[in-house]
Amino acid sequence: MPDLIEITDPDDPRVEPYRHIRERDLVGRRGLFVAEGEVVLRLLARQAGFEAVSVLIDARRRDKLTPILDALPGGTPVYLADQAVIDAIAGFHLHRGILAIGRQAAVQTATDLLAALPERALVLALVGIANHDNMGGLFRNAAAFGVDAVLLDPGCCDPLYRKAIRVSVGGVLVTPFARLARDEDLVELLEAHRLTPVALSPAGHFALSDLTPPSRAALIAGAEGPGLPQAVLARCQTVSIPMAAGFDSLNVATAAGIGLHHLRSGLGA
Repeated sequence: MPDLIEITDPDDPRVEPYRHIRERDLVGRRGLFVAEGEVVLRLLARQAGFEAVSVLIDARRRDKLTPILDALPGGTPVYLADQAVIDAIAGFHLHRGILAIGRQAAVQTATDLLAALPERALVLALVGIANHDNMGGLFRNAAAFGVDAVLLDPGCCDPLYRKAIRVSVGGVLVTPFARLARDEDLVELLEAHRLTPVALSPAGHFALSDLTPPSRAALIAGAEGPGLPQAVLARCQTVSIPMAAGFDSLNVATAAGIGLHHLRSGLGA
């Protein structure tokens, strides 16, 4: 059973990790991350590879959340506070009234993650995704379409930022991910693990719908605007998503979602 603790003072040192989370989410997280909302808390409570360090909830939500709280490891601190106290701690109105501090139990290397893939596999590889909303949307799509792993290049933002986790609806906690080291070559790594690199580009050599999905595929997506580097595109099968005249591109998360759906449909055939 978790350890239920009432909090009445916003300055209580026990809830210090939750204080002013908008600002501290970007600096000084010390390997921790902030999870927000009931769906994300449920995933955190049961997902291997992550652990809840503590939970802070509106005391009025205690009964509804009991099944989730009971799934936490014994002795996990669960702080109960009035909404006004929670808002004062967080530094803004937290209408969900549910926060948790989580920790990633183990950080995998990209090589180890790819080595553990099943024989038929789908990977999402991301290059230069610095926007947290886009990162969250990409992980939401990855979870929805059963992606086996997500690779992040060194230019990507951290998917464990609070906003990215929230936008992903907990998808960041569901799909295994790893970050490439600065000296690792993305395409070379994919090919070494028998994955066919498929790059999304408005100037792709052929339409996505014409691509026969490989049994082991890696969809590569880049940041909006600059897109993927030519050095990556030149070594991949490049595909585009045809659009109406006068419009040349989609949001990266939307485009990746369409690409993943196509590739996953082929793997399941």
